Amino acid sequence: MRNVTLRADPELIERARAVARSHQKTLNTAFRKWLQQYAAESGNAQELDSLMKGLRHVRPGRHFTRAEMNER
Repeated sequence: MRNVTLRADPELIERARAVARSHQKTLNTAFRKWLQQYAAESGNAQELDSLMKGLRHVRPGRHFTRAEMNER
């Protein structure tokens, strides 16, 4: 693992440590979990963009006939 140095208000750090302790975790563990989630958001956005590109042919707002809706 690699170390990361962050700067934050000492009061904020103490409050974050208290929250982590209340969840029986260290601040380091909580930060690692947050970092993983934050990095995953980018992947989710890319997946959504890919899906939307694949659905370009779909035309929203079209009304189907009763026969089309009941086709099997």
